[in-house]
Amino acid sequence: MMRIYIVEDDPKIRDILEDFLGKYDYQLKTVEDFDQIYQEFSEFEPHLVLLDINLPRFDGFYWCRKIRTASNCPIIFISARDNGMDQVMAIENGADDYITKPFQLEVVLAKIKSLLRRVYGEYRTDKTSTVIDVDGLSLDPATFLLSFQQQQSLLTKKECLLAQAFLTQVGQIVSREFLLERLWDDQDFVDDNTLSVNITRLRKKLLDLGIENPIKTIRGAGYKLEKTWES
Repeated sequence: MMRIYIVEDDPKIRDILEDFLGKYDYQLKTVEDFDQIYQEFSEFEPHLVLLDINLPRFDGFYWCRKIRTASNCPIIFISARDNGMDQVMAIENGADDYITKPFQLEVVLAKIKSLLRRVYGEYRTDKTSTVIDVDGLSLDPATFLLSFQQQQSLLTKKECLLAQAFLTQVGQIVSREFLLERLWDDQDFVDDNTLSVNITRLRKKLLDLGIENPIKTIRGAGYKLEKTWES
């Protein structure tokens, strides 16, 4: 089931969107804390975001940029601001589409369906991109989607880079130094626990797909992905 995260500060519009889209077999989450939008996004892992511009504290442009540091999931702005510059700014900050208020619910639905098909479904333009598949466990680096036996999990950017490193070296020890260099620029300071935290998150994503702890810690050497699953 596709997940949609609704970030809208007008309770009436939020409820209208939630009630309408709920009829079309989407799993929905509406924003709960406007200071924790990125955290809520990371925990919910939506396939698409509906995002207003005028929000408490930080505007939608800020949150769009923040989301884009970790995910390529489609983002549609829905805003009463209808001048051309706002729409240009939305696209420049990483949005995929822009809908002005007042809107027709059918138009919102059509745009959602179109984007979901384009990014995840039959209209994808990157079908021939390098999808990595190891006996049914597949990773699409273009969309950050990890898939196994009809189940899908949306990874963060760092988790995707980790999964890509492991899936291209199944059964081999991947050094901690290699992973640190792969995930972060040399000039960035990386806390000792940061890599371990991301490994733990990837393990959980694999467990959610029904694959139990295939990433082994090799003391003093690094990590190894062992093929513990059947296609």
